[in-house]
Amino acid sequence: MKPDIIRFFLPLFLICSVLSSCGERNEDSSIPINPVDYVDWEVTSGDKGNSKYSSLDQIDKSNVKDLEVVWEYRTGDNTERSTIQANPIVVNGIMYISSPSLKIAALDAKTGEEIWVFDTDGPEHQNRGVTYWKDESGDRILFTRGSFLYALNAQTGTQIEDFGEDGRIDLRKGLDREPWNELSVSATSPGILYNDLIIFGSRVPEGPQQYAPGHIRAYNVRTGDLEWIFHTIPHPGEVGYETWPENAWETSGGANNWGGMAVDDERGVVYVSTGAPSYHFYGGDRIGSNRFSTSIIALDASNGERIWDFQTVRHDIWDYDIPTHPNLLTVYHDGEYIDAVAQVTKTGMVYVLNRETGESLFPIEEMPVPQSSLIGEESWPTQPIPVKPEPFTRQGLTEDDLTDLSPEKNAWAREEFKKFSTRGLYDPPGTGEGTIFLPGLHGGAWWGGASVDPSAGMLYINGNNIPYVISMVETEGLKANMSSYGEYVYTATCAACHGIDRQGVAPAPSLVGLKDRLSEEEVTSVIQQGKGGMPAMASVVGNDLNALLAYLFEKEREIAEDGGGTGAVMSPYIHQNYYQFRDDEEYPAIKPPWGTLNAIDLNKGEIVWQVPLGEYKELTARGIPPTGTQNLGGPITTAGGLVFIAATRDRMFRAFDKDTGEILWETELETGAFATPSTYEIDGKQYIALGVGGNCKYCSEGHSGQLSTPTSDLFMVFALPD
Repeated sequence: MKPDIIRFFLPLFLICSVLSSCGERNEDSSIPINPVDYVDWEVTSGDKGNSKYSSLDQIDKSNVKDLEVVWEYRTGDNTERSTIQANPIVVNGIMYISSPSLKIAALDAKTGEEIWVFDTDGPEHQNRGVTYWKDESGDRILFTRGSFLYALNAQTGTQIEDFGEDGRIDLRKGLDREPWNELSVSATSPGILYNDLIIFGSRVPEGPQQYAPGHIRAYNVRTGDLEWIFHTIPHPGEVGYETWPENAWETSGGANNWGGMAVDDERGVVYVSTGAPSYHFYGGDRIGSNRFSTSIIALDASNGERIWDFQTVRHDIWDYDIPTHPNLLTVYHDGEYIDAVAQVTKTGMVYVLNRETGESLFPIEEMPVPQSSLIGEESWPTQPIPVKPEPFTRQGLTEDDLTDLSPEKNAWAREEFKKFSTRGLYDPPGTGEGTIFLPGLHGGAWWGGASVDPSAGMLYINGNNIPYVISMVETEGLKANMSSYGEYVYTATCAACHGIDRQGVAPAPSLVGLKDRLSEEEVTSVIQQGKGGMPAMASVVGNDLNALLAYLFEKEREIAEDGGGTGAVMSPYIHQNYYQFRDDEEYPAIKPPWGTLNAIDLNKGEIVWQVPLGEYKELTARGIPPTGTQNLGGPITTAGGLVFIAATRDRMFRAFDKDTGEILWETELETGAFATPSTYEIDGKQYIALGVGGNCKYCSEGHSGQLSTPTSDLFMVFALPD
């Protein structure tokens, strides 16, 4: 049974490992249990297996309390929409970062002195780091901005002009979908390397608009040439084609990898985790299990050929994307060492699969789930649930789970709760007041992902317990009341995020009074190029764009006969509400903990400890022990026995004892830090680096869409005193 999380105490648990001592290996196996010796942090997440682990142990349980800031660097581009999600990488004493506005900088990792900065025109959006490629002819930095993949000289920061077309690759091309220039494609997670290939996923639109497919592609690092493509929406004759409608390969979108990948260099395999198909909340136009969506896929890294795949959600209509990279590690299971791939999910489940075969190491049960009532929808009758490990977040909501902060809050929550459909984790979205989801649409696990201790088969993951409400509305009724084609375009392309009434659906802002805040040119730029959390709406052109601007700016405008535009296509249903279930003070309307840090023994499939992550200090002042907060960003683990993580709304950066979950050190930052830390060594000294960027758009509260913390443009580095 999962350990109870009693919010009045900090639970301490001892890890009982199946290994008699760390570092042992099976005498009949050549698989080492100890990880390689990491000094640099050359790859986002530490290594290609995403361990987020370092063998550095200078900073340990006994001295972590003495950590101090040794240098800071400001990128100089802090704005009201700024955020930092980048995991700094460090190679040969140089740190490479991406700024809130997507400038790329190289810094002296010992002093923070700026070496070079590269900036170029393009939309601003979340970026989680860069990729470093080593070569005798010259090392390269690769990163994305908007729809383009760039290559820079790692020593000088200058653009490599013979890479792709004029130093960049247009990610909209080469997707086997036309017209390519009307697709919206970008990337938030950095690509991953295999030999001279950089393998990429993408971020694509999720709403009821023209879709872009989430195919996986590999490019030649030297030339930028497309070397292979794997169709996550299968083409005729390909495996999985029969699980989609006949024309899905031409029209459906999503099934994209946006959270990152893992590579096993020895086997030559890339492990890809994918998201839901588009439109996320209604699948009447994509009847079937939609194979390769919301899945873990093993591909031959040299040519993209499928080896195996495992689907965690069939016909996903909940936006239960796999939001983060897989973790590669070795576990001791049923008396033998097994190379495994572990995947944490939004639902709070952890799937532990054999890296060679894709078979689950623990039993999987096919559980019957509620069926959709929406016309044209055919939800899947069962979903695969792992028996172990037990979920690290709560799943589904009952009256007994509602807030107990006060009798008044509990009474309000009980009345509100009666309005919603509450049939558990896989209750399909429906019309009416709405369906309540727990874990919410942003986890469970989120893009920060998990860290592992390869020497012990342990996984550390931060989780959220924040319920969301979503309700659907038939668009036929909306069409009858529309007064203009611009309103139709808005409803088809924008209302899913900004609300049918333009009031905004958190975290998307209200568009009411837009003409008083922005010019038509500025709005056109955001529509066409995207900004922040909003992807580009490349298909909104000509008549559609002209009509949409007229509607948003409340103008009468003649629509040209030859203005172009493909015509907005509206789903039979769109969601009109999408918000967190919170009380009158904007606290989650359920009992704490609302955010947790978890240690899971993947050898046995057992949760070892679970503690609240974060606090609301005003609640602590009322005598309520730490409740945890919604969190964004991931942990790292070190051989010093520590788990480092920021991620919380309370602006704290913490170090936990990896064996017990006890907080050993914490420091308050100038704002929230929603990036994953890094650690590295220079001249025998260990450093801890963190991007402090604020603006957790996924921590928006209630309907307000307010930012969780102020923004910033700060990178901080900590170390022990000399």
